[in-house]
Amino acid sequence: MKKIAILFLFLAALQLGAQDLTHYKKVVKELSSAKYQGRGYARDGANKAGKYLEKEFRKAGVDQVTCQPFTIDINTFCGKMKMSADGKKLKAGVDFSMREYSPGVHGQFPVYHIDTLNFDPDVLFADLEKPEYRNCMVTCEYMFSYRNRDVFSRLQSKDGAPNAGFLYTWTSPIKFYKAYGHYVTDKPIVWVTPEAVEGVKSVSLDVDNQFLEDYALFNVIAKVEGERHDSCYVFTAHYDHLGNLGRRLYYAGANDNASGTAAIVTLAAHYAKHRPMYDMYFIAFSGEDANLRGSEFFAQNPIVPLEQIKYLFNIDMIGDNNPVQYCEVSDQGMKGFELFEKINGEKGLFKALDRGELAANSDHYPFAERGVPCIFLENQEGDAFQYYHTVFDNWKHAVFDSYEPVFKLVTEFVDRY
Repeated sequence: MKKIAILFLFLAALQLGAQDLTHYKKVVKELSSAKYQGRGYARDGANKAGKYLEKEFRKAGVDQVTCQPFTIDINTFCGKMKMSADGKKLKAGVDFSMREYSPGVHGQFPVYHIDTLNFDPDVLFADLEKPEYRNCMVTCEYMFSYRNRDVFSRLQSKDGAPNAGFLYTWTSPIKFYKAYGHYVTDKPIVWVTPEAVEGVKSVSLDVDNQFLEDYALFNVIAKVEGERHDSCYVFTAHYDHLGNLGRRLYYAGANDNASGTAAIVTLAAHYAKHRPMYDMYFIAFSGEDANLRGSEFFAQNPIVPLEQIKYLFNIDMIGDNNPVQYCEVSDQGMKGFELFEKINGEKGLFKALDRGELAANSDHYPFAERGVPCIFLENQEGDAFQYYHTVFDNWKHAVFDSYEPVFKLVTEFVDRY
């Protein structure tokens, strides 16, 4: 009977782990579904996802769920989204996308291909004054424009040159961003694959934009009460993503960041069942893809004093399979990083923890700037990472290898820190 009881407990433990992974997958699949239209800042996508997460946290058995509202100004593309090159139709999100701060653009335009090998700004500006190139789309590789940004800043101004806009080439799969969508430039900028515009003489564009002012978003905050209330742990992940590119296309964001959001939901369920020593906060941020607006707002308006945070875990894009786990650590979090490495070495969760330079690339950064001990966990360079910020980051390409080792790494850390 004793052996049977031990076996039963062992099988029950395995079942609990399987249920966690099942729950995790369920949340990832839900958040990346068409219902939320890429969890963007239009069509109520992000806010619908936030309401879903409120319900999930409550179902997890947490003690408290609150929402923290804030607003942003953001440029969106939910209307017409058509482009053709020399009469050939191009596919939005595959052959082209829009720079986030681009205005809409409508019409047919000649194409001016910059000679990057013999580049002369004076020749460029003189050519653009010629009748055949007036109202043209200036075309070159994106990094070339970045290296010569002083020249291109002049071109971008409506009074700087008579070109209509820009086609910047970027390798496939083409990406889409929202970080600098809080303003709109004078001239449109279109990302295109090199193959789509190689040698073309004219392009036709029919693209709508809508600039939204004071668009209402909210962070979702769940709390599990511990035995002590003088300190706390904080688990964060952003649930927003890129939303729409045109009327039909949306960016599902299964890895970025349904994967991290689902992780903090299951962590909340874990700590609701296994009461911790300290209070636990689980914060699903919105506005991350709009330049960390949700986490910055929280850091400026915290519901718990920042100095009471023992450690903050920011989980972003862990839906991948690289055996090496990328991370960034704040200066105040380095003592904790030694424990992370020790745990990883003992448990063999990842081959290594690859610590990179601290950067403003996710929601840990506003806290790191304010002296909070924190770590950013992101699984890079696996099979899913190639689809980052593309239409292919969807349920079909979802990967789940990193979830359980990340879960074990952070929960073991909390037990021993």
